[in-house]
Amino acid sequence: MSELVDITVTVNGVAHARRVEPRLLLSDFLRHELGLTGAHVGCEHGVCGACTILLEGRSARSCLTLAVQADGLDVETVEAQGTVEALGRVQQAMRDHHGLQCGFCTPGMIMAITDMLRHHPLETDAQIRDALSGNICRCTGYEHIVDAVRELAKERGPLP
Repeated sequence: MSELVDITVTVNGVAHARRVEPRLLLSDFLRHELGLTGAHVGCEHGVCGACTILLEGRSARSCLTLAVQADGLDVETVEAQGTVEALGRVQQAMRDHHGLQCGFCTPGMIMAITDMLRHHPLETDAQIRDALSGNICRCTGYEHIVDAVRELAKERGPLP
Protein backbone atom coordinates (compact mmCIF):
# COMPACT_ATOMS: atom_id res chain seq x y z
CA MET A 1 0.00 0.00 0.00
CA SER A 2 1.29 3.43 -0.89
CA GLU A 3 1.77 6.18 1.64
CA LEU A 4 -1.24 8.44 2.15
CA VAL A 5 -1.09 12.11 1.23
CA ASP A 6 -2.88 14.97 3.00
CA ILE A 7 -4.90 17.16 0.65
CA THR A 8 -7.39 19.98 1.01
CA VAL A 9 -9.73 20.52 -1.91
CA THR A 10 -12.44 23.17 -2.02
CA VAL A 11 -15.48 21.63 -3.67
CA ASN A 12 -18.49 23.81 -4.42
CA GLY A 13 -17.20 26.37 -1.93
CA VAL A 14 -16.55 23.94 0.94
CA ALA A 15 -13.02 22.92 1.95
CA HIS A 16 -12.48 19.18 2.42
CA ALA A 17 -9.31 17.86 4.09
CA ARG A 18 -8.57 14.19 3.54
CA ARG A 19 -5.76 11.63 3.55
CA VAL A 20 -5.76 9.87 0.19
CA GLU A 21 -3.71 7.45 -1.81
CA PRO A 22 -1.60 9.30 -4.39
CA ARG A 23 -3.23 7.30 -7.21
CA LEU A 24 -6.84 8.14 -6.24
CA LEU A 25 -8.68 9.73 -9.16
CA LEU A 26 -10.53 12.98 -8.59
CA SER A 27 -13.72 11.33 -9.91
CA ASP A 28 -13.43 8.65 -7.23
CA PHE A 29 -12.59 11.23 -4.56
CA LEU A 30 -15.71 13.22 -5.43
CA ARG A 31 -17.97 10.18 -5.66
CA HIS A 32 -16.67 7.97 -2.85
CA GLU A 33 -15.07 10.35 -0.36
CA LEU A 34 -17.54 13.26 -0.69
CA GLY A 35 -20.69 11.52 -1.93
CA LEU A 36 -20.98 13.83 -4.94
CA THR A 37 -22.13 11.46 -7.65
CA GLY A 38 -22.89 14.05 -10.34
CA ALA A 39 -19.58 13.49 -12.13
CA HIS A 40 -20.39 10.28 -13.98
CA VAL A 41 -17.65 7.83 -14.83
CA GLY A 42 -18.08 6.67 -18.41
CA CYS A 43 -15.08 5.74 -20.51
CA GLU A 44 -12.37 6.31 -17.86
CA HIS A 45 -10.10 7.53 -20.67
CA GLY A 46 -11.10 11.21 -20.83
CA VAL A 47 -12.95 10.77 -24.13
CA CYS A 48 -16.66 10.88 -23.29
CA GLY A 49 -16.81 13.97 -21.04
CA ALA A 50 -19.33 12.47 -18.59
CA CYS A 51 -16.98 13.19 -15.67
CA THR A 52 -16.40 16.86 -16.57
CA ILE A 53 -16.03 19.21 -13.62
CA LEU A 54 -14.61 22.72 -13.33
CA LEU A 55 -11.12 22.90 -11.87
CA GLU A 56 -10.13 26.47 -11.07
CA GLY A 57 -13.03 27.56 -13.26
CA ARG A 58 -12.06 25.57 -16.37
CA SER A 59 -13.47 22.25 -17.52
CA ALA A 60 -11.41 19.19 -16.68
CA ARG A 61 -11.88 15.45 -16.85
CA SER A 62 -12.09 14.18 -13.30
CA CYS A 63 -11.31 10.62 -14.49
CA LEU A 64 -7.89 11.80 -15.71
CA THR A 65 -7.07 14.03 -12.76
CA LEU A 66 -5.60 12.70 -9.54
CA ALA A 67 -7.13 13.98 -6.31
CA VAL A 68 -3.65 15.09 -5.19
CA GLN A 69 -3.45 17.33 -8.26
CA ALA A 70 -6.49 19.21 -6.95
CA ASP A 71 -4.84 19.91 -3.59
CA GLY A 72 -5.36 23.59 -2.77
CA LEU A 73 -7.60 24.13 -5.80
CA ASP A 74 -11.27 24.95 -6.34
CA VAL A 75 -13.49 22.27 -7.86
CA GLU A 76 -17.01 22.90 -9.04
CA THR A 77 -19.37 20.01 -9.72
CA VAL A 78 -22.84 19.85 -11.21
CA GLU A 79 -24.24 19.75 -7.68
CA ALA A 80 -23.38 23.48 -7.42
CA GLN A 81 -25.46 24.34 -10.49
CA GLY A 82 -28.88 24.16 -8.87
CA THR A 83 -31.39 21.91 -7.17
CA VAL A 84 -34.48 20.04 -8.27
CA GLU A 85 -36.54 22.85 -6.73
CA ALA A 86 -34.43 25.66 -8.22
CA LEU A 87 -32.64 24.68 -11.42
CA GLY A 88 -29.65 26.71 -12.53
CA ARG A 89 -29.81 28.57 -15.85
CA VAL A 90 -27.94 25.90 -17.82
CA GLN A 91 -30.05 23.13 -16.28
CA GLN A 92 -33.26 25.04 -17.03
CA ALA A 93 -32.24 25.67 -20.65
CA MET A 94 -31.44 21.98 -21.11
CA ARG A 95 -34.85 21.11 -19.68
CA ASP A 96 -36.71 23.73 -21.73
CA HIS A 97 -35.10 22.56 -24.98
CA HIS A 98 -35.26 18.82 -24.20
CA GLY A 99 -31.46 18.66 -24.28
CA LEU A 100 -31.32 15.38 -22.40
CA GLN A 101 -32.72 11.91 -22.71
CA CYS A 102 -31.09 9.18 -20.65
CA GLY A 103 -29.23 11.80 -18.59
CA PHE A 104 -25.89 10.02 -18.32
CA CYS A 105 -23.92 12.70 -20.21
CA THR A 106 -25.98 15.58 -18.82
CA PRO A 107 -23.90 16.53 -15.73
CA GLY A 108 -20.67 16.63 -17.73
CA MET A 109 -22.42 18.45 -20.56
CA ILE A 110 -23.78 21.06 -18.13
CA MET A 111 -20.31 21.67 -16.70
CA ALA A 112 -18.74 21.95 -20.17
CA ILE A 113 -21.51 24.35 -21.25
CA THR A 114 -20.97 26.45 -18.12
CA ASP A 115 -17.24 26.69 -18.91
CA MET A 116 -17.77 27.57 -22.57
CA LEU A 117 -20.36 30.24 -21.78
CA ARG A 118 -18.07 31.82 -19.20
CA HIS A 119 -15.05 31.94 -21.51
CA HIS A 120 -16.12 31.92 -25.17
CA PRO A 121 -18.41 34.10 -27.30
CA LEU A 122 -20.21 31.20 -29.05
CA GLU A 123 -21.71 33.34 -31.78
CA THR A 124 -22.53 30.58 -34.28
CA ASP A 125 -23.91 27.06 -34.20
CA ALA A 126 -20.57 25.86 -35.58
CA GLN A 127 -18.77 27.37 -32.57
CA ILE A 128 -21.29 25.77 -30.21
CA ARG A 129 -20.90 22.36 -31.85
CA ASP A 130 -17.11 22.68 -31.74
CA ALA A 131 -17.24 23.60 -28.06
CA LEU A 132 -19.49 20.57 -27.36
CA SER A 133 -17.28 18.18 -29.31
CA GLY A 134 -15.50 16.94 -26.19
CA ASN A 135 -18.71 15.59 -24.68
CA ILE A 136 -20.35 12.53 -26.17
CA CYS A 137 -24.11 12.08 -26.07
CA ARG A 138 -25.43 8.85 -27.52
CA CYS A 139 -29.13 9.78 -27.26
CA THR A 140 -30.01 13.32 -28.33
CA GLY A 141 -28.32 13.98 -31.65
CA TYR A 142 -27.14 17.26 -30.05
CA GLU A 143 -29.68 19.51 -31.82
CA HIS A 144 -31.64 20.27 -28.65
CA ILE A 145 -28.43 20.78 -26.68
CA VAL A 146 -27.24 23.28 -29.33
CA ASP A 147 -30.63 25.04 -29.03
CA ALA A 148 -30.17 25.34 -25.26
CA VAL A 149 -26.64 26.72 -25.59
CA ARG A 150 -27.72 29.13 -28.34
CA GLU A 151 -30.41 30.55 -26.04
CA LEU A 152 -27.95 30.91 -23.15
CA ALA A 153 -25.32 32.51 -25.39
CA LYS A 154 -27.87 35.11 -26.49
CA GLU A 155 -28.82 35.94 -22.91
CA ARG A 156 -25.20 36.27 -21.72
CA GLY A 157 -26.14 36.97 -18.15
CA PRO A 158 -23.93 35.88 -15.28
CA LEU A 159 -23.71 32.14 -14.84
CA PRO A 160 -23.23 30.32 -11.55
